[in-house]
Amino acid sequence: MNTTWLSLSVNRPKIVLCIGFLLIFVAAFGAKNLYFRGDYKVFFEEDNPQRLAFESMQAHFSKNDGVSIIIAPHSGKVFSVQTLSLIQELTEAAEQTPYSSRIDSLSNFQHTWAEEDDMIVEDLVEDASTLLPGDLDKIQKIALQEPNLLHRLISPKGDVAVINISVNLPDGDQTPEVIKITDSVMAMTDKFKANYPEHDFYHTGVVLMNYSFFSFASNDFESIVPLMFLTIILIMWILLKTLSGTLATLLIIITSIAATMGVGGWFGMFLSTATVNVPTMVMTLAVADCIHIISSMLFGMRAGKNKKEALLYSLDLNKMPIFITSATTSIGFLTLNFAEVPILADLGNLTAVGVLFACLFSLTILPALIMLLPIKVKAQAPNSRDLGHIERFGEWVIRHHKRILPFTLIITVLAVVFSFKNNLDDVPTDYFHESTQFRQATEFQEQHVSGMTSMDFAIYTGEDSGVNQPHNLKVIEDFSIWLRQQPEIDHVSTVTDTYKRLNKNMHADDLSYYKLPNDRETAAQFMLLYEMSLPYGLDLNNHLDMKKSATRIMTMVKNMGSKELVELELRAQTWFSQNAPNLQLSAASPGLMFAHISEINMASMLKGTVVALLLISGLLIFALKSFKLGAISLLPNLLPACIGFGIWGIYSGQVNLGLSIVLSMTLGIIVDDTVHFLSKYRHARINGCDAQESVRYAFASVGRALWITTLVLATGFSILMLSPFALNSEMGMLTGIIILVALAVDFLFLPPFLMVFDKKTKQE
Repeated sequence: MNTTWLSLSVNRPKIVLCIGFLLIFVAAFGAKNLYFRGDYKVFFEEDNPQRLAFESMQAHFSKNDGVSIIIAPHSGKVFSVQTLSLIQELTEAAEQTPYSSRIDSLSNFQHTWAEEDDMIVEDLVEDASTLLPGDLDKIQKIALQEPNLLHRLISPKGDVAVINISVNLPDGDQTPEVIKITDSVMAMTDKFKANYPEHDFYHTGVVLMNYSFFSFASNDFESIVPLMFLTIILIMWILLKTLSGTLATLLIIITSIAATMGVGGWFGMFLSTATVNVPTMVMTLAVADCIHIISSMLFGMRAGKNKKEALLYSLDLNKMPIFITSATTSIGFLTLNFAEVPILADLGNLTAVGVLFACLFSLTILPALIMLLPIKVKAQAPNSRDLGHIERFGEWVIRHHKRILPFTLIITVLAVVFSFKNNLDDVPTDYFHESTQFRQATEFQEQHVSGMTSMDFAIYTGEDSGVNQPHNLKVIEDFSIWLRQQPEIDHVSTVTDTYKRLNKNMHADDLSYYKLPNDRETAAQFMLLYEMSLPYGLDLNNHLDMKKSATRIMTMVKNMGSKELVELELRAQTWFSQNAPNLQLSAASPGLMFAHISEINMASMLKGTVVALLLISGLLIFALKSFKLGAISLLPNLLPACIGFGIWGIYSGQVNLGLSIVLSMTLGIIVDDTVHFLSKYRHARINGCDAQESVRYAFASVGRALWITTLVLATGFSILMLSPFALNSEMGMLTGIIILVALAVDFLFLPPFLMVFDKKTKQE
């Protein structure tokens, strides 16, 4: 690379700064177009098969996205005048929830019973304040025996009740509506909490999950990013011991982030739970470039050069490594385009842009700033033997390299073995930390009523009024019975229970008639009579489509992992294909969408990693101008991820959606250390040094910079562990581990490996 254009920053710093800041302002101005989306649909492409199935199901039946309000009386008795009054009042108040389309609760459940030749349809609880002990016992007996209530709106012990608010959200960005609904529900329950202090309230449901995605991402952006910012600057100031260099780096960080987010705004991108991490990643990667330039400059000044000479020396020494590491890091992040999750691709693209901005600014604006800022370094005597900590560590590695190499190989083999303990398994409710209200609410719901995860099955008959056909009703009934037998399922809501109840009612509540009608006309008449008696908002559109050609069976399953959910769907599809080949079955739900995307995403990311590895390897061979060194570099680039996932296998063993991208993401980052170490090593070899002297030179010239950049990068990503959102916190934790392991590999494995396998007297 030609240094002429780089020397312009040293010789004409003011001109470079004026042009640079003008271009940065134009790029950053696009940030005004950014907006935030927190709904779960941002995780899926518009043509995602599971998303299409879910949207098709919602088009046939009423939408069942909503909020669940869980009521837990301290007395442990739902069937009391006070608690039933609360449920009745809250049910009526919930009708004012924005975008609400249906309210289901214990009080407004449409109970049917026979009175002579008439069928009575009425609310299960009509006026809770007037109930007598006998009435309470009757309501309790009905509720705990009704399959459409048990494990859905009432717990088996009768100690917890649920109110479901179904909402009709518009297509596209749903964040404003989600916030409005959540704020309304929270304000409403706060009011009832004040009036009924003997009760606890919990909130779950898809809307609350969307709200949690939004709120946690916003909190991360407002709290974790500034904390990381301050931490990184503090570390730099302490380790580099130069205020001017720290301030210059601070400006590079700010401009890199501003330009990156501005480009995102110009291209119509939005912020999400994934892309809010872009400033964090750009910040840490920008710091690494700056540290190498400043550290090498300080190294030159300690050797007796003046600031200008040292800066030109640093630029000449680091221009190629910084360019190559920026290119490899960008390649690593760009492979996130192989991900099946759109916002992960956005994360990769924006971070790749940020890395390139950081590279450009660190090679142009940073030198210009340094030339204008005062920096003084005390020169050391030419023959000084006062070795620093890194140099002394390098000497120890050189002396013991024959023992260190086999030891590191044993550690690597063990780590690779433990890496096979990892399993890809996603539980969407576990994305949130145990301390968060949403996670606590979902766990409370699972312990007392049912899991929050839903899985809906739509059965299409292909003919008008096909559901009323006796043989189709028999299939729906048999399938519902099979679903109830599955250990993963807590509750099944099916229209056949309504048909059987109506048949019993129309035969004077004779229990022997609690079975499906025998003919199509009778079934249709019973259903028509029932629907005509239902109040507004409590129709059967959640179970039946308008033409009665399809029905939806809604199930609540335990909050289990993605593998179990996909296996349950496969078992259901297998049963249905074997027992009802003439009917069509479709399964869909947000939980199922996440389960499938987790499975598919890992396979896609493995392909992306292979592509990244091939591109990065070719780039390293070109940069180092040595096929041998390029081949050697593959080992220290692959080992950190293997060891890191081995450590994760011991620590957790569960790989979620966020961790599935770590391999591709870190591959580009960990190359940085290897490139800088090998470039200095090769520089010494070209100048006639043997392998041992070249390793010594690499430790002396770049060892301290590698230690500082690793500390900064690992600290930066580790701060993400403070996030209550598991996708971010666990991604930060594993990335931090791999970055630390990468330094250990470059300091303990790579030097001994070079001294053993690169013994030629001069590097060609």
